[in-house]
Amino acid sequence: MAESETPKTRPRPLVRLGIFLISHSLLVSVVCCTAGVLALLLLPVLAKNTYISENALMPGSANAMLSSEDISEAHRFMNDLTGLNLKTGETGIESSRLIARYMSDLGADVNYHKFHPQPNQFRPLHFFSNSDSRIIQENICCSSHGVNTVGIIRAPRGDGKEAIVLVTPYNSHKIDLAEALSLAIAYSVFSLLTRVTWLAKDIIWLAADSKYGEYASVSAWLRDYQTPVFGDFEKPYSEICCESNARHGLKESEITERKISDVFRRAGTMAAALVIKVSDGNKQADGTLSIYAEASNGQMPNLDLINIVNNLAVHRQGLQVKVEKLLSLLDSKWLRILGEVFESVGNIARSLNPQWKFGIPAADYMEGAATLASSLYYQALGVPTGSHGAFRDYQVDAITLEISPKVALNNKIRQTEFLQRGGRLIEGVIRSVNNLLEKFHQSFFLYLLTSPSKFVSVGVYMIAFALLVAPLPIVAASLYSDANKWDSSLKKHDPTSSPKSADDEHRNILRSWKWLYAAKQVFIIHSWGVLVSLLPYLICQMPNWMSKVLTWLILGSPIIDADASQSQKREWAILKSVTISAAFIGLCLMSVINFATAEIGALLLVPMCLLAHPLRLDVRAHSLKAFTRAGCNLVLGFIGFPPAAFFVLKGSFEGFESVNISDFWNWIESLWAWNSATYLYIE
Repeated sequence: MAESETPKTRPRPLVRLGIFLISHSLLVSVVCCTAGVLALLLLPVLAKNTYISENALMPGSANAMLSSEDISEAHRFMNDLTGLNLKTGETGIESSRLIARYMSDLGADVNYHKFHPQPNQFRPLHFFSNSDSRIIQENICCSSHGVNTVGIIRAPRGDGKEAIVLVTPYNSHKIDLAEALSLAIAYSVFSLLTRVTWLAKDIIWLAADSKYGEYASVSAWLRDYQTPVFGDFEKPYSEICCESNARHGLKESEITERKISDVFRRAGTMAAALVIKVSDGNKQADGTLSIYAEASNGQMPNLDLINIVNNLAVHRQGLQVKVEKLLSLLDSKWLRILGEVFESVGNIARSLNPQWKFGIPAADYMEGAATLASSLYYQALGVPTGSHGAFRDYQVDAITLEISPKVALNNKIRQTEFLQRGGRLIEGVIRSVNNLLEKFHQSFFLYLLTSPSKFVSVGVYMIAFALLVAPLPIVAASLYSDANKWDSSLKKHDPTSSPKSADDEHRNILRSWKWLYAAKQVFIIHSWGVLVSLLPYLICQMPNWMSKVLTWLILGSPIIDADASQSQKREWAILKSVTISAAFIGLCLMSVINFATAEIGALLLVPMCLLAHPLRLDVRAHSLKAFTRAGCNLVLGFIGFPPAAFFVLKGSFEGFESVNISDFWNWIESLWAWNSATYLYIE
């Protein structure tokens, strides 16, 4: 009697919630996906104003010290640089010699850095370890090298443990006026910093020879800077040419010669780096400053570095700061309608409660959405937007500043004003970074920009991603539960099955491990994908005939029998459950490596995972629901195919008349050459 009255134990609330979500997986999927897309569209509305987190930076707290004398010296330096182009028979080393002489006259420690162009070789493990900086092709001749010129100012108030880097890329064979102006801006600041007494960090000026590309020269110098060598290993890399002496044929005074060395000089740990560029005079803008911050695989510098540049440029130098945006979105009609809807909702919210600050003007929404889309795209691409990306590989915060003058660059009357504005901007940034007692750490490293003064933090944009991927584990659990129910119902209605069998427990154990067969299929398919992604690297490492055999084995030979188990609904449900689980794990892992890639991948993969169903079963069903699902699967499969997705996105943003078949392969090759993790993700 007591046993019959014993109440059954109820499951815990968390278990009951899980059962409810699994039993209503369809409704949960629709709600979560809709909310995820809506949250993504709301990000420009939810963006916050930027603010400086580190109080020690204090941008603009001191008056600029750059004088007219520094500007006149910089103007003379610029004229000497441009004058080299008028001389016939001059080689690229003449510009390096001139820059080194001006650096040395200021009292800086000067050295030359020779580097060789690195071949584009795909290294699959480059994401987890640094490549060997000492690998150089044996057949590289003496003439195929570049020469960087490096000047170092030792801080009078420092201990040599920290440094700030200025980078000015230029083509050593022919310096154009824009490059000469950027070098002159750096020289004016460098000249000032040799005299100031408040400097607490060493200053490194890297005049990067960009004849093989801006990134190559900066990356080569950073590899040697971060990888010290000892003994005789450094000697082959410090030699310049067999037909010239150790000074490249320099015939300077003895005092200057003692200050210029071929020995690689170093300063302290890099606190920050600024890449200074001047835009071409043909692209005139009303005194704008463009900031490029994206580094490899979605890495971004500390937001405080962008904030101090924006603060000084706007409030001190009167420059209009810009960041990259997708201009095609500014003409989008659907985006304008969406912005007007959000603006109307914001007006209604403020009419109900004036303290509710929701909604922005439609024009601001379109600007923010275009900037946000650009930030997502370049972070997802995984390719740096400038030579500053080389610094981020060594955890150094760096950005590229491209200044656009108000007038044409050949207007000599306004060149002095331009040099002064640019020089004082760089001086203010250096002075703020010089105040830091430690590395940038207070502000955000994970963020998306909607304008130079507005950002979306990681705590906000991860909500959209979490909502998008939330249905995946719920649907996977629901499919696995349904498969077990089908198995139990089949056994219940089987007339040949005995009510009680000695092997019943053994069969139940085998039935519970049937997901391993589906997991094996998923593992084989993913292994095939990994092999395809490594195919370019493997082909480069083997003879021609071997590469053809390998290509046939991968692309021509069957790996699994796709029809072996997919004719039964139960086994298909288990296979889909395992596949969805693998997709969920992959998306979550990619969100840690590169959020932008994971977000775009979730927009494509989640609908495919939820709607995937055997096409053969849908055709045989002869119902409207089945045909609709089959059509959706075909459309999603087409859009999810990387070439098709690339052409659709490019056509929608730039117009389909500009789409070319070779564009996709050029894009994939660029990902491959830059060792972007997005390449492996796409494969």
